[in-house]
Amino acid sequence: MLPIDRLWQGLLDTLMMVGCSSLAALLLGLPLAVVLVITGGENLFASPLLNRVLGWLVNLFRSIPFLILMVALIPFTRLIVGTTYGVWAAVVPLTLAATPFFARIAEVSLREVDKGLVEAAQAMGFHRRHIIWHVLLPEARPGIVSGFTITLVTMINASAMAGAIGAGGLGDLAYRYGYQRFDTQVMLTVIVVLVALVTLLQLFGDRLSRRLNHR
Repeated sequence: MLPIDRLWQGLLDTLMMVGCSSLAALLLGLPLAVVLVITGGENLFASPLLNRVLGWLVNLFRSIPFLILMVALIPFTRLIVGTTYGVWAAVVPLTLAATPFFARIAEVSLREVDKGLVEAAQAMGFHRRHIIWHVLLPEARPGIVSGFTITLVTMINASAMAGAIGAGGLGDLAYRYGYQRFDTQVMLTVIVVLVALVTLLQLFGDRLSRRLNHR
């Protein structure tokens, strides 16, 4: 039987891992998505070389499985947080995995903004940075919120994987108490908590996205 305080601590660790890394992914991924959009083709700040380099970097990090990325980043993680074990050690690879993932999803939402709106803003004399701030980002908000919700769910799954190899959280509980001690009750409890967490996040994200969609 898993003590309730241990389960509670595991949930808090998971929320801390996902919360910190998702905030970092949002702050880094959204500007990256904007740069990818405005530097592509004949857009506002067209720069084919910069666009190709950034696109290549995003694809590179997205193509590496999270487990391999986490192991490969061990020296970098130690340099940043001073340890390779525990919650904060997991935040670094989670952030680097989530940022390009979210950037690509946000990029798709930004590209779906009606080009007629951008052209109308240009015709009215809007400065390019004003078009980004007052046209592109507001119009893409529902898609960006939906994409960030998908990113959060993906990060919860990744945090469970990280927990199983020393990062703590619910994944650590499932591995140490559920798998290694063959305790089915613990395993089921962790699964139920993870499903409830993902369901709540998805419901909240869907509701917020619908509220922001004024089309």
